[in-house]
Amino acid sequence: MTEDQATDGTRRSSGPLAGVKVLELGTMYAAPTCGRMLRDFGADVIKVEDPLHGDYARQWTPMKAGQSLGFARLNAGKRSVGVDLRTDDGRDLVRRLSATVDVVIESFRPGRMADWGLGYEALSAANPGLVLTSLSGFGQTGPYREKPGFGTVAETGSGFAAINGWPDTPPTSPPFGFADSLAGISAAMGTAMALYGRERTGRGEHVDVALYEPLMFMLGDMVLNFTATGHVQGRVGNGTGSASPRGVYEASDGKWLSIAASNQGIAARLFSAMGRPELIEDPRYATNAQRMKHNEELQQKVREWVGAQTRDDALDTLEKFEVVCSPVNDSSDIVADPHFRERTLVEITGSDALGRVLTPGPVLHLGSYPGPTYDGVPGIGEHTDEVLDELLGEPRPSTS
Repeated sequence: MTEDQATDGTRRSSGPLAGVKVLELGTMYAAPTCGRMLRDFGADVIKVEDPLHGDYARQWTPMKAGQSLGFARLNAGKRSVGVDLRTDDGRDLVRRLSATVDVVIESFRPGRMADWGLGYEALSAANPGLVLTSLSGFGQTGPYREKPGFGTVAETGSGFAAINGWPDTPPTSPPFGFADSLAGISAAMGTAMALYGRERTGRGEHVDVALYEPLMFMLGDMVLNFTATGHVQGRVGNGTGSASPRGVYEASDGKWLSIAASNQGIAARLFSAMGRPELIEDPRYATNAQRMKHNEELQQKVREWVGAQTRDDALDTLEKFEVVCSPVNDSSDIVADPHFRERTLVEITGSDALGRVLTPGPVLHLGSYPGPTYDGVPGIGEHTDEVLDELLGEPRPSTS
């Protein structure tokens, strides 16, 4: 028996969202990330999938024994219901299910849900307390609202790719779902806020998340700087462009580490760790503004110091002087690290295809809540009969 499965077969949790039922209509990355965030803290997430092909994310690589690892990470512990939204019967079924849940998550192009009779006005008329959380490329309003958009579009359109990389390399998008993940986490926050507001007003809410906006918020200084000074930020490699010394450095054994001496005290401690405490008195390095003016020559001093010793030795010295630093970890380093294994990594269980695998767990911790289990990756429509009986008291319809 898991935390989410009680002895009487009902789904229970001790999390703060216990009792919240979520209907997840979204596919691929951002919307399922939102669903996972809610499920991580106790919500019962019912994933609506095409009954034949399922969520396209099931086809993502890498795979093990036919199981997409990316799909497993975002959807373990959810329940899957097979519904064909291309049919009138399928849309009617979703409409009736929506009347029984607290949250609907969707990621269709703006206007599609309304065309299907599943827009916020229609759904809230039957369920005034419903929270509808919509994720789309450019949001539900504005000139671009109907444009399609995936994470790559958000990462380039937001300004991120323009400043990511080195001055002599092309703009670079990340090799993972950066914008989608941020949007999904932001959508979960918006959903939680809407649920909190419902406690006061009794009314639901339409939460509108554009893929690019959470990322553009993170990049806000570049926009503010341009409007204030006219400066267009470019690519600066591993530096921030605002504090020095900071970056990624190679040790003598070919391993890498990072140092972030981003304030005056840490910079002074770094110079002492390097055996050069007098540098903080040097007019070229005495303040952050001066260090930025002489950044390249200062970075060379740090590179030479790190490069003269092994990574472990450099990290030991830096930690003794309380300098902010870290090894540059790959996946094998992360899995072997005792801190990450104790606090962060969780096991996906109940999948014969995957065997014993680890994945990052919830993005935050609550003192009163031990966190969820990740028991099983649902098959397409695996829980259709169970959910329809539980929520609607009826057998599975022929359209699903």
